[in-house]
Amino acid sequence: MKLLMVTPYLPYPPASGGQIRTLNLLKYLSRGNEIILVALYKKESDKKYLSYLEPYCKEIHLCKRPENPWQIKNILQSMFSLKPFLIVRNFSPDAKRKIEQLLRTENFDVIHCETFYVMPHLPKTKVPILLVEQTIEYEVYQHFVDELPIIFRLFFYFDIVKLKYWERYYWKKATTVATVSFDDEKIIKRLESHIYPVIIPNGAGDEMFVSRFPQKTFKNPTLLFIGNFFWLQNKEAAEYLVEKIAPHLAKKFPRCRVVLAGQEAQRLQKSELKNVTIVDIRPEDSKKVKSLYQNATLFIAPIHGPGGTRLKILAAMAAGLPVVGTKTGFEGLNVEDMEDVLVANTKEEFVKKIKLVLSNRALYRKLQKNAFIKAKEKYSWNSISKRLEIVYKLIQKEHENRN
Repeated sequence: MKLLMVTPYLPYPPASGGQIRTLNLLKYLSRGNEIILVALYKKESDKKYLSYLEPYCKEIHLCKRPENPWQIKNILQSMFSLKPFLIVRNFSPDAKRKIEQLLRTENFDVIHCETFYVMPHLPKTKVPILLVEQTIEYEVYQHFVDELPIIFRLFFYFDIVKLKYWERYYWKKATTVATVSFDDEKIIKRLESHIYPVIIPNGAGDEMFVSRFPQKTFKNPTLLFIGNFFWLQNKEAAEYLVEKIAPHLAKKFPRCRVVLAGQEAQRLQKSELKNVTIVDIRPEDSKKVKSLYQNATLFIAPIHGPGGTRLKILAAMAAGLPVVGTKTGFEGLNVEDMEDVLVANTKEEFVKKIKLVLSNRALYRKLQKNAFIKAKEKYSWNSISKRLEIVYKLIQKEHENRN
């Protein structure tokens, strides 16, 4: 099939969940499809990564978007128009012109849009559109705004109203909407009962799947959390781990080490606790990420913010690393407490579950095995891309029947 894929970022380096997702989809979809990619970028230095994507795409068109989203122009345009800030700050006139040109000169079978806020770049077209919602954006922004000082909330609450309107508007404009989880699917069906989303989940990268489970240390266990700390949900999880969980662990497990690793690690406050280590990771340093997963004893995910499915948890499952996390953190993943993962929602539950799995080798091995098998069968990019290709064909067939 001939695909036009539109993304709000350059899918390399794999620095965010969205970039990881698109990069892996491109790798597998390119084996049997012809892909033209239109990607937004912020900095001229981003262009140096173009060569990493060229093997997977027939053409790549990079289109400039504002480097600094908080420009006065963007803020004023958002305040005095019906468009929310998320759409305004991600809009690229270059992308709009380029897509219009491509649709005039090329015959595409499907347009694949990653995130609803790239949809304003599309002109009216007869080509069927698959809109993939990586998360329900208005819910994520609602969580963000709730954490702001009260003086700023009024403006942002109004922006959320606009965001919700336009998100729903573009769901209705798409031929088919896809989500990454059952939870997000339910939200869309509740808001727009005539829309029946398909589920195209996130996955774990091939490089994360181990051929055998590495030996783990239980005398000096390492508890790991990895994330991009630019995002509020990850920063909140790290702070919760340091402030609520780590002090109790220091008392009960004095030889236990907590590692917080990821991009933008400078955003985290340094802890006075001796058992906490903060590690900054460069966006392209995938070897360091893999090493951290393989050398850790447990992955701890005290995530309380909404949105999508967590690639970091899927990576841990693929690496044979048992996960202790919140119910919110596991949303969208087909996992069971005490079978595939351990669910904990309070600091007391986290300490209890951590103590349980570190003292019970049989439980540890069961979680390793079950989570790994589930990741391999349901959350490999190979199987996900095959599911996506089926969706493309169904969209194309439905479009042909209508016309």
